[in-house]
Amino acid sequence: MLMNSPDAMSPTEIDEGTPVSVKIRERLKAARKRFNANDNIADFIQPGEMEQMLDEVAAKMQGVLDSLVIDTQRDHNTADTARRVAKMYVSEVFKGRYVHAPTITEFPNAEHLNELMIVGPITVRSACSHHFCPVIGKIWIGVLPNERTNVIGLSKYARIAEWIMNRPQIQEEAVIQLADLIQEKTQPDGLAIVMEASHFCMAWRGVKDMDSKMINSVMRGAFLKDPNLRREFLSLIPR
Repeated sequence: MLMNSPDAMSPTEIDEGTPVSVKIRERLKAARKRFNANDNIADFIQPGEMEQMLDEVAAKMQGVLDSLVIDTQRDHNTADTARRVAKMYVSEVFKGRYVHAPTITEFPNAEHLNELMIVGPITVRSACSHHFCPVIGKIWIGVLPNERTNVIGLSKYARIAEWIMNRPQIQEEAVIQLADLIQEKTQPDGLAIVMEASHFCMAWRGVKDMDSKMINSVMRGAFLKDPNLRREFLSLIPR
């Protein structure tokens, strides 16, 4: 199967005893697909393998607890921590890596809407790729449609944002990924996204600054070319 990569294992090397993470990784390598922390790899996961991944992560998380010298045999508070943490990563906070994009129904712009539309604030939750600490913030999305623009429901913007953010992320890259996907789905004349978030890698550790936030933006099309439109969008964001 897709043995194009010099680093890929042959089928005979991938037997029943091979960890599921190795099997998935080999498929990705054979297809020459990137699998960075914020990449979606759902196309390379076969039915039943998510349950196996959960078991594998739980076993390895137990090893982390053992190395931290935590007595999970006698400490009732941590007896099931390895499984809980594995479930949190695989099925919740990093779910956006392992499942396909949400179904987004697109409609033609029958009314030929061409005025600025703003969606937000959308509350988003992610984790930084550096320390796996929470990143919690809000996103505002500005769309300037044209008669050819596809229209999607307001709730769908939140679903798309959740799918992108539920991965280990760097905020600057997350906003670009979100912009790329919305641009692909709607094809507007202009697209603007602003994200403001608190990073627990600064608040919980490191400098322990509880008040600082990061704000960044992506401007596409008309928002990039027209400063008046850009100013209008930014002035209408309640912060």
